[in-house]
Order: sequence, then C-alpha cells, then structure tokens
Amino acid sequence: MDGVLIESGLVPAERKVWRPDWRAVSLHGGGLGGLGIYGRQARAFWVRLLVEQVLHYRRLVPRPRVHNLDQVLDVAERLAVDEGPERLTVRKLSAESGVPNGAIYHAFGSLSALRGRMWLRAATEFLDLQTELIDEALMSASGFDGAVNAAVAAADAAAVLASRRPAAARMLMTVRREQLLGPELPAELADALLGLDRRLVSEVLRRLAMALWDRRDGSSVEVVTTCVVDLPTALLRRDLSQATVDGTVRIGSDVRARLSTAVRAILDHEPPSRG
Repeated sequence: MDGVLIESGLVPAERKVWRPDWRAVSLHGGGLGGLGIYGRQARAFWVRLLVEQVLHYRRLVPRPRVHNLDQVLDVAERLAVDEGPERLTVRKLSAESGVPNGAIYHAFGSLSALRGRMWLRAATEFLDLQTELIDEALMSASGFDGAVNAAVAAADAAAVLASRRPAAARMLMTVRREQLLGPELPAELADALLGLDRRLVSEVLRRLAMALWDRRDGSSVEVVTTCVVDLPTALLRRDLSQATVDGTVRIGSDVRARLSTAVRAILDHEPPSRG
C-alpha cells in the first residue's frame, strides 16, 4: 500500500511521520467498506496505527507556546515612555518581554503596526474611561452644575487611568503620537485612529459643550478642549513623567485639586459667540 510522508519543520529531519493513504486501501475501488470482515479488521488496524503515530508525533513536537499579546503591548508601552519611542524596536521588545522576534512579527505584522496597535489600545481605553466618567457625573447632578462636574471628571481621567494603567497614561500624556506613528502605519489602523479622533469630538468635546451651554460651535468646543485636553496635559505632565521604581505613578491630590479649580474657573465664563 502506498502512503504519504509529511515532514514538519518541528520534526527532526531523520524522523518522518507516516500517514496512510486511505484511498489506496481498497478492493476494486470499493474502499474499506467493500472488504467485509477484512475491511473491519483493516479499519481497526489502521485506526490503531494512526493513534500510535499521533501519540509518537506529539511526543516529538512540543505544543507551540501561546503568548499574551496584551502583555507584549504592556512592555511596549513601558519601553516607549522609559527609553523613548526611538528605542522601541522588535529586538528590544523581544528581549524585554521574552517573546521571540518571529512571534512578534507573526502577531503584529510589522513594528509600525505594533506601535499603532499599542497607541490605539491605550487611547481607546482612555476615551472609554472619559465617557464613563462623564456619564456618571451627568447622572449624579443635573443642569449646569452637573455639566461642570462632568467636565472636571473628564479632565481628571488621565489621573484615574494612571492609577490603573500607569504606562498607558504616561505614554498618552508625555509622548506625541507623531513620535510613534509614521506614514507606514497600516491603513486599517490609520482609519481606526481617525475614528477615535471623531469619537473624542462627538462623545466628549461637543457633548460637554451641549451640556454646558447648549452649544456645539467652534468657540464652545475650543473652551472644552482647553479644560479636558490642554489643562490636564500641562498640570499632570510632570508627575506622569516621574514613575516610581515599580512603574507606578503618584499624582498628588493638590495637583488634581488645582486642575479641578482651573476647569471650574474657565467654565464660569461662557464662550463668546462668533458672528
């Protein structure tokens, strides 16, 4: 009977696994079923042989390791903020994470795609947190006071994220996106980032402007941007740039209090109308 030899790169070259060709086991083209009692005996023989071969093969070939991609991205975030975006290479990431170069390329495709995935994951988590904090503030109080509380909560989101995912918060607040992402970014990731920017405008900036002044024009959105983007970056950046030995971030309560006071002071004056 003829058989088929299959050779895997994971199996030593001198040891080949033999797999029977079931089509060759026939009588006048009738296959195993046409052999009657002999067919049943042959079938049992081949099943037993196959089981032995499979067990033998599995002893030769170890189960491939499964790597946690989120843990790889966690290490990439830390490298980006601790050593700088230019030091974030696949070789460096492999050495720090213990994941082989080939596995990283297989999972992400390229270094540009890995960087894009890393930024997209952190930015999405941050935006989700902002919208969650806004929802809670708007539900806890109504009217202008509730809207102001929502803006303060959105501004404080970076500090909240820093307590949960310090490396992600540090990367978003201290590393410019342009330093990580270049023109070689895959199109699907570029589209996803563009969609995230649109979410920021619609779900945070315009939403807060509508809640505060029932407006969504350029002047009102600009004031909200100052409160939830510019002020947090200016006031929290120093603490976010100084991680402890274990990678955590300590943002002082006085800094967060000053941020809240600054946001409330700005929102106390309605934006001018543009004629």
